[in-house]
Amino acid sequence: MSTKFATPLIAACAAVFCAGAQADTGKLLLTGGVSTIEGAAGGGLTPWAVIGSNATEGEIGGSAYATRVNTKDYGLNVYGAAVGIQDRAELSIAQQDFNTRGTGTALGLPDLHLKQTIVGAKVRVLGDAVLDSDSLVPQVAVGVQYKTLGSTGLDGTLNALGAKRQGTDFYVSATKLFLGQSLLLNGTLRATKANQNGLLGYGATLGGDESRYSLQPEVSVAYLLSKNVAVGAEYRFMRNKLETAGKAAGLGNGLRAGDWKDIFIAWAPTKNVSLTLAYVDLGVIVPATTASRKQTGYYLSAQVAF
Repeated sequence: MSTKFATPLIAACAAVFCAGAQADTGKLLLTGGVSTIEGAAGGGLTPWAVIGSNATEGEIGGSAYATRVNTKDYGLNVYGAAVGIQDRAELSIAQQDFNTRGTGTALGLPDLHLKQTIVGAKVRVLGDAVLDSDSLVPQVAVGVQYKTLGSTGLDGTLNALGAKRQGTDFYVSATKLFLGQSLLLNGTLRATKANQNGLLGYGATLGGDESRYSLQPEVSVAYLLSKNVAVGAEYRFMRNKLETAGKAAGLGNGLRAGDWKDIFIAWAPTKNVSLTLAYVDLGVIVPATTASRKQTGYYLSAQVAF
């Protein structure tokens, strides 16, 4: 899906579903998570089994958000929207704009922006994080994300590496809320072909076949300091699919990747608004052009949900 069509679709989602949402606020604050950089409800980097918006059973709700991630050598802007249906299903869309800064210049592509559209769906298949908080039964959801990387001057490089510009991720998440202990735990297992979340395409065939799906775990923990403030951390494992292709292209380890992680604080000043601030570490991203610097920095996101 191109940016031309994604932008009005996001706007329509926000206008139609947020303004016309039936849900008032049946959920406890922050138990619906925030919006991830891929649009699904969860933490900042990884989806949870919760369904986005404030909608509970019998209600339809919506959310819209904007996120900024800034690291030593890169910048990422994300905006999107989601619809929660009866606390059972979720539809989401996100638009990512990745500013390559000095890396693009080093590749002869100054002002190179990688833009990716992500359309997702998630269905709760087991449990209820709040209602089952006094048992060991987690809330479990399955999800899918279809990702399309826009065409840029980097297309020729990706083609040479054998990386595609479209890919589909599948995942299952289990979220356990210990309400009495103010603790939330989440585990996600993702089947993916993505390089750096898809911003550098999907898979690779140069020097060896890295075009198959691989399973990558993701974990989150959050602690509720009060009813409207939560702190926590996330860790998202990343498959190093481009390293072999990079070596075959004469770049040594210049395309290797690292795991993503963050430490965050989320605040809900009202039942409809949440703000998230995090310290992020995205490992190395195209270290051949960044002197192998770890991409650490900040994550800031604002969400409106109904």
